[in-house]
Amino acid sequence: MSSLATAYLTSVQQRFLTAKEMGSKTIARLNTEQLHWQPAGEPNSIAHIVKHVRGNMLSRWTDFLTTDGEKPNRHRDEEFENDNLDKEAIQALWEEGWKCMMDTLASLKPEDLEKTVMIRNEPLIVVDAINRQLGHIPYHVGQMVYIGKMILKDKWDSLSIPKGQSEAYNKAKFGSR
Repeated sequence: MSSLATAYLTSVQQRFLTAKEMGSKTIARLNTEQLHWQPAGEPNSIAHIVKHVRGNMLSRWTDFLTTDGEKPNRHRDEEFENDNLDKEAIQALWEEGWKCMMDTLASLKPEDLEKTVMIRNEPLIVVDAINRQLGHIPYHVGQMVYIGKMILKDKWDSLSIPKGQSEAYNKAKFGSR
């Protein structure tokens, strides 16, 4: 296997950790009530999203190379039901899912990337299964961040370059051009 495979595995782990950090910072800024808040029309709360992401990660990444990624013990619809989890329980679910996924990613070897895994009885090469998660997980983290911004409004601190500060950011990164 090439060094490209090793570079890919390292890159994937970093991309996921960046997403995890954004989600973790969002959860940290909110209280229990805010984590359960749902915008009008009953879209998901951050608590629902955390339960869903955790369920997805545990299902997909437990015994990743040897069993179907949709485990029989996963009850996906329950991930979107309301409950009374407090902030600490929500954070624990968040961490549990991430630990499962990141531990599995760290255990993969370059030669594993060309193996075939199953997700809902669909064969995928490992690279494709990982790429699916690179689309799915950050999508939900973005929802969490957006909901957090809706809740905190002007008290929200940007997780990236704040509006109107791109030039100053670039100047700090590049100096005078």
